[in-house]
Amino acid sequence: MPGNLVVLSGGLDSTVCMALAEQEASAPPLALTFDYSQRQHTELDRSAGVAGHYGSEHLVVHLDAGGWGGSALTDPSIEVPSGGSTDGIPATYVPARNSIFLSVALGVAEARDLDAVWIGVNAVDFSGYPDCRPEFIEAFRQVAATGQRRGVEGRPVQIRTPLIDATKSEIVRLGVATGAPLHLTWSCYRGGDHPCGDCDACLLRRRGFTEAGIADPAPA
Repeated sequence: MPGNLVVLSGGLDSTVCMALAEQEASAPPLALTFDYSQRQHTELDRSAGVAGHYGSEHLVVHLDAGGWGGSALTDPSIEVPSGGSTDGIPATYVPARNSIFLSVALGVAEARDLDAVWIGVNAVDFSGYPDCRPEFIEAFRQVAATGQRRGVEGRPVQIRTPLIDATKSEIVRLGVATGAPLHLTWSCYRGGDHPCGDCDACLLRRRGFTEAGIADPAPA
């Protein structure tokens, strides 16, 4: 059975990825979380809870992206948009975030001799980020094949994206079917003690549970 690493944010999609990766392997997946100076740290607590639920080792990578600017998630001077997605790439896009996440994840996976990196990118019900698209993932598969020792030896680290073509409601149903701890997850971009209910992430999550006909088990 392959060894797995999951890029775990503590959100709905990455938690469902944890459930799927756990079912596939004989050992709990390694959970890799990034503290990149995001606006709120609740998701870091939630990712620790999800990792603990699965008995996984939890690695946290600290990255000071707060001084970069360019994103409402790392720069408090940029407001998180309300009312859902608009045309174009939203202010919550973090430049190079998934490029960095996947680069580190591939390195950790190769160092631990793990066979697959799982990441919960989604190209259906998402905010329009360019680094959630299939073309981006295919480019990184080429990176793994050509830029790592495992790749040139003919056994590249796989990049698994089981949710990339799923709607949010399908992800919710899959989470319930796999027993994922959805009650531990967090989706809000703004942070605080409770989800704002008005940012793009909150609205997408609400729509997903509503269309799935399932009550959101996470605290409001």
